[in-house]
Amino acid sequence: MRSSMQQQQRGFFFNVDWAIVFVYLALCTIGLLNIHSAVYDEKHPSFLDLSTDYGKQLIYIIVAIVVAIFILLLESRFFSALAPVFYGVTVVLLMLVLVVGRNVGGNQAWISLGGGFRLQPSELAKLTTCLLLARYLNGTNIRITDPKSFMISLAIIGFPMLLIMLQPDAGSTLVFSSLIFVLYREGLSPYFLILEGLFITLFVLTLKLNNTAYIVGALIIVAIIIVLLTRRNRKLMPVIATGLAISIAFVFSVHFLYTSVLKPHQKVRIDIVLGITTDIKGKGYNVNQSKIAIGSGKLWGRGYMQGTQTKYSFVPEQGTDFIFCTVGEEWGFAGATVVLGLYLFLLLRIIRIAERQRSTFTRVYAYGVASVIFFHVIINIGMTIGIVPSIGIPLPLISYGGSSLLSFTIMLFILVKLDSNRMGIV
Repeated sequence: MRSSMQQQQRGFFFNVDWAIVFVYLALCTIGLLNIHSAVYDEKHPSFLDLSTDYGKQLIYIIVAIVVAIFILLLESRFFSALAPVFYGVTVVLLMLVLVVGRNVGGNQAWISLGGGFRLQPSELAKLTTCLLLARYLNGTNIRITDPKSFMISLAIIGFPMLLIMLQPDAGSTLVFSSLIFVLYREGLSPYFLILEGLFITLFVLTLKLNNTAYIVGALIIVAIIIVLLTRRNRKLMPVIATGLAISIAFVFSVHFLYTSVLKPHQKVRIDIVLGITTDIKGKGYNVNQSKIAIGSGKLWGRGYMQGTQTKYSFVPEQGTDFIFCTVGEEWGFAGATVVLGLYLFLLLRIIRIAERQRSTFTRVYAYGVASVIFFHVIINIGMTIGIVPSIGIPLPLISYGGSSLLSFTIMLFILVKLDSNRMGIV
């Protein structure tokens, strides 16, 4: 009995991937310092002042660390066994937020907990979707190449996407699309990734050209050329015809979505990124000021709490969605490179962890975590430098927000726990 307890303690201290823990703590610290600088209030300078965002963020970090330690003390099988329950609870919360949720910035995505604290179920949904997807793909005789398995996997990913879309929260909805990389790792044909790239191209062309007739005509010409080149292989004809029909339907769907579904401010943001219009004093103000802030930091930055864009609040949402421009302005290119380097190291470490697993559950879950973090980092930083539309998703572990921080903490430390027990069966 005593020997068993000693082995468990040794496992807890020695099997934990401390590199992940170090990067996690480094990013949380960087986030807290930059939030403090971005929204600093001279009347409330203390980090312990809970009336400030940095005071609340410190509490969030402390709570997150306690939760992380608790996760490491749990049995690894717990996460696989209760994955359907976690997913179900999240779905209920996503439905509940549509009824009693608090509307912030046009999105009904938060449930008020009192005392100025709010819960965003969509952040937890990313975690629970990864868990349930991993549990399903770990099942007996489940192959992603099987149409039934593929459709069920898409349903697991798509159901929370639909509920989040109703809030409407376009940014969080799009995050789930990154899980296609998980399915690809598990055997999905690379043609699906090519198709995804083609649909993105069609999406951009449809909005950029703003003429569906030209695009449909071009698709038909391309289809005719393919038919002529492959006319000896008649088996491809139905595939080509189906692809053409789906592509044309997609073009008209994008046009309808853009003209009849998207809100005016959402259309303007897309137009600005695509270069269709410029509005640096209106809807493009945030991005323009963000680029000015990042550029003004030059190589070494202006120094901690010395950013002029930060001090005079030129960039709205600078503690949340646009936190990276604070990094760029005050820490410069060097500081921004360090932050990006930490994220790169984290992602590569997660992939390494994924590939050394014996358990399909842990491998799938690890790739899910990597996909979500990768999407958040690319899109958030892309927003601040103006290469993607401003869709409002946080920078992992750095942006202000308890729901986001807690979600990413649980994500990472479940993975750390599963990896520490990788010689077992999950």
